[in-house]
Amino acid sequence: MKEIAGHLPGLSADEVQWHTLSFNHRGQRLEVSVPQLDDAQIKALAARIRTNARAYLQQLSVAQIMGIIDEAVARLLDRHHPLRIKAEKLLPIVTGYDAEMVRLGLTGYLKTFRQPQLKRFLAEDFAGPQMLDDFQPRPKGGFARAFGPQLLMHIWAGNVPGLPLWSLICGLLVKAGTIGKLPGNEPLMASWFAQLLAEIDPKLGECIAVVWWKGGDAQTELTWLRQPDALVAYGGNSTLAAIQQRLPVTTRFLPHGHKISFGMVARSALNVRQGAELARRVAYDVMRYDQAGCYSPQMLFVERGGKVSPDEFASYIAHELAALAHKHPRRPLASEEINSIAAWRNGEEIRALGGDRRLYGEAADDWAVVSVDHAEPLSPAALGRTLKVVCVDALEEVVDLVAPQRHFLQTAGVAATPQALFGISALLGQVGVTRIAAFGNMTSPEAGWHHDGRFSLLDLVTITEIEQGAEATAERYAPYAE
Repeated sequence: MKEIAGHLPGLSADEVQWHTLSFNHRGQRLEVSVPQLDDAQIKALAARIRTNARAYLQQLSVAQIMGIIDEAVARLLDRHHPLRIKAEKLLPIVTGYDAEMVRLGLTGYLKTFRQPQLKRFLAEDFAGPQMLDDFQPRPKGGFARAFGPQLLMHIWAGNVPGLPLWSLICGLLVKAGTIGKLPGNEPLMASWFAQLLAEIDPKLGECIAVVWWKGGDAQTELTWLRQPDALVAYGGNSTLAAIQQRLPVTTRFLPHGHKISFGMVARSALNVRQGAELARRVAYDVMRYDQAGCYSPQMLFVERGGKVSPDEFASYIAHELAALAHKHPRRPLASEEINSIAAWRNGEEIRALGGDRRLYGEAADDWAVVSVDHAEPLSPAALGRTLKVVCVDALEEVVDLVAPQRHFLQTAGVAATPQALFGISALLGQVGVTRIAAFGNMTSPEAGWHHDGRFSLLDLVTITEIEQGAEATAERYAPYAE
């Protein structure tokens, strides 16, 4: 099977050099052609997107833009639409993830971008979305209007299918001309979405480009990095640091690097009736996309004193992961991933000889749970459905156990009483946690989520203010002032 990725307004396929990415999953092969542009094409395409956005996208109202996005998402949610059929068929081959996991994940994720949810994005960041359309009065006097960048570039990651849609849609909501770099490990979903937008509104399609360049091609990357007014980038911290060093100082840089997430379970949540259901939700968060997302839990802190002990709770989770492994098999792992999990298991098995921990799951299993009967600091798991369950005397202890990782903390799943939830959330916020979620929802951020504690839309815009004095002075020059 073959597929062409990318979206290049103003360029025909025969003008472009193409590179082939090959994927093979359970005997199914797929070749995806991605575009490689030369310096002249890069500069011309960037200028074209900037011009088209100024002439058309920036003249649309936010309501009109939301309507177009909503229509595109509605088509992708329709399982009979050709692109949805293609997504369900090809994304498992590209990513290696279980087909049913991809199907369910796509539906849940796409629902985040229906029109009611898009309104939440706007409401989270702006007192009124009209601020993106026209000057609005300010409480202090005068008027203000928000302007997105004329050209916004995205460097996307592909660890989770469809992930690029989040920043792509945010860019459109602030009326920014958009160029997105495809991730090599999932180059399809962003391409399809751009093509679908162009089908619904051809002029909007002229304001979006989806491109690719080979990692390590320093000259091509430098040419791209000189084009945008703002850059949103996802990736490893070393990669992001290298990008920042090469960006012009005037380019706004919004990086999203590696993060680590964890869970906390209070004794109040560990009764016989609720314990099994809670374990099922924890296991789901561990299973979903094999912990590839930054929001997936890698360690679980469990408070002593409940009707279900921390070790019993670990066994419940292990049971659920075993069941999920049959329903949603883990994707095939690369050799370095296999070695990482093996090293993690071996280290835990050696430490278990001291009698302070128990390992659930055999080496051949697609999951592993370690139960530790004393407090340990937060540390990364091996991913691929590996989890460490750590026993603590009180949830408040966890704050000091995670604080050394404060620059990498993101999501905390918490199961506790309302009073405890708000108390512990305040402490977690002080050490860098930016999202508190219910178990079962850790891997499904809500619409309008402030990714890594930042604004999805507000970080992209600049604010132009008309001061009250300028407004008052203008009155002197009006025809009726004479």
